[in-house]
Amino acid sequence: MNLEYFIAKRLITAKDYKSSISAPIIKIAISAIAIGIIMMIVSVATGIGLQHKIREKVSAFNGQIIISNYDNNNSEVTLVPISKNQDFYPNFKSVPNVVHIQAVASKAGIIRTENAFEGIIFKGVGADYDWNNIKEYLVEGKLPDFTKTLNEDVLISKFLADRLDLKVGDSFNTFFIKEEQGKMPNVRRFRISGTFSSGFQDFDATYIIGDIRHMQRINKWNSDQVGAFEVFVKDFNDIKKTGQEIYDHTSSNLDSKTIIEKYSYIFDWLLLFDFNIIVILAVMILVATINMVVALLVLILERTQMIGILKAMGANNWSIRKIFLYNAFYLIIRGLFWGNLIGISILLLQQQFGIVHLNPENYYVSQAPVYLNWMYILLLNIMTIVICFLVLLIPSYIITKISPVKAIRFD
Repeated sequence: MNLEYFIAKRLITAKDYKSSISAPIIKIAISAIAIGIIMMIVSVATGIGLQHKIREKVSAFNGQIIISNYDNNNSEVTLVPISKNQDFYPNFKSVPNVVHIQAVASKAGIIRTENAFEGIIFKGVGADYDWNNIKEYLVEGKLPDFTKTLNEDVLISKFLADRLDLKVGDSFNTFFIKEEQGKMPNVRRFRISGTFSSGFQDFDATYIIGDIRHMQRINKWNSDQVGAFEVFVKDFNDIKKTGQEIYDHTSSNLDSKTIIEKYSYIFDWLLLFDFNIIVILAVMILVATINMVVALLVLILERTQMIGILKAMGANNWSIRKIFLYNAFYLIIRGLFWGNLIGISILLLQQQFGIVHLNPENYYVSQAPVYLNWMYILLLNIMTIVICFLVLLIPSYIITKISPVKAIRFD
């Protein structure tokens, strides 16, 4: 039998344990552990969730790596076409991390209605376009089908549709300016098949998505000429490495750029969340350990006579310290149990019902996203236990300074 564990268990289950002088302090320590783990779980889940959600949105409308012509000068619109007859299209076999590649072409235009007009960028896509990335942002209507004959269906943002007083099924004229001065603009009439809302003002106020063949006709391109290629990768964490590999495996007249480079201001902002999460974790663990240290010291002082008796009976210092460390471990486990229960419940409620809303103009999402990863939760619990135990070894050292004679007389 483990003597230290047996004594610690008797102390915990003793009738006077809950009514002792240390009872309020013990409750505060347990609450501090619970609140700490709640804050840590919620901050990590929502912080990483926000990073993933924004990353998914940027990727959905731009791809994760963009292959374009150097002559386009980093412009959003296509100036110089690229042939689709490339070694990497439609399958980028030389770069294993690539899972999908699609051809696109963009051109600036103006939507004109009877009462309003808006400047837009028409993004032309083809049969290879992966609509699964856009599907979750569809608000009304349906996704257009560009796998058959050329049609006038387009996907427009809810933001633009409201500003132009348009709805699903309506048609409108779009004017595309020609590069040659003095030339009359090209006019195309499109029909709204569906509306989307990404929460990104930059995308919602700018892009409409239609058939790439319209762009090829307006620009007088051949059917095998496109504006750029959007690449999607298997593991986003390796996107910088994959971006370099793609650059190395494409011809010298082509450039490749990751969305981290293209939208550096967004991803630099997202990096701040990592720092905020680390600060929250540090503060919560500090508060929890301080409360546990106080609780352990009170427990030691409350049981000073017991410590003296155990020493007089021949117990060594480490054996007595283990009794109080077992006691502290019980308190930590209780705190972690309630903290995990409440924290995970909050995340599940947010995940299912979206209770907490955010301003999309500031956060690019309308509700706080949740990334529930059980490995992260397990690591947070282990980290809390390990750090608390290491810190509690210091105050438990006070037991070695207690004299058996003085401790037995202690009142």
